[in-house]
Amino acid sequence: MNNTQSASSARGWFKSSFSNPSQECVEVRFDGDVVHVRDTKDHGTGPVLSVPAGYWADFLEEVMGRAPAGSNTAIEIVVHADGGVDLRTHHHAAGRLSYTAGEWSAFVAGVRGSEFDLPVGGLLAV
Repeated sequence: MNNTQSASSARGWFKSSFSNPSQECVEVRFDGDVVHVRDTKDHGTGPVLSVPAGYWADFLEEVMGRAPAGSNTAIEIVVHADGGVDLRTHHHAAGRLSYTAGEWSAFVAGVRGSEFDLPVGGLLAV
């Protein structure tokens, strides 16, 4: 976790510091032994992808391009020709999240900046 993410933000939904304040974004929440992902465009009413925390690091490795495409077993990342991305869980059909190229780019920058690393000492129960 980098210095810009506080423990309180790790308990609630947060987005990349590289996101424009008015831009729709990838939002993440650490909750017990699960990591949740949603889209701000849905205003809290859309699908939420939930991933066991043990699989989160593999997902982030694929996001950063340090692991081959399709190698993580938690969230399928489908990149479109325009740079937009769809996310779906591999293990069940819990919906699909769709992001524009700009939204995804801000998320990737946050991942590269360690903003989405699991909190030190494990996940926080809320």
